[in-house]
Amino acid sequence: MKSAVELEKFAKLEEKIKIIINEKVSFKKQIKTLEDTLKSKEAELEKLKDKMKVLDEERNSVRARVDSLLDLIADIDSAK
Repeated sequence: MKSAVELEKFAKLEEKIKIIINEKVSFKKQIKTLEDTLKSKEAELEKLKDKMKVLDEERNSVRARVDSLLDLIADIDSAK
């Protein structure tokens, strides 16, 4: 027959194991949440990169048109 001390130690061990298991479940949930957040942020970052690329292309186009207009103005001034 097991002594009361042995049963108490076994009960404490059981409780510690339950705590560890609950923490593991909680950590898994937190990891899943963080992974989902990371995926969302990565997708958002890609969208912003694409938007920046489009804006850079638009800026370069506008710059080229302004340069062309400045060249025309320079040609007009030099023709005077």
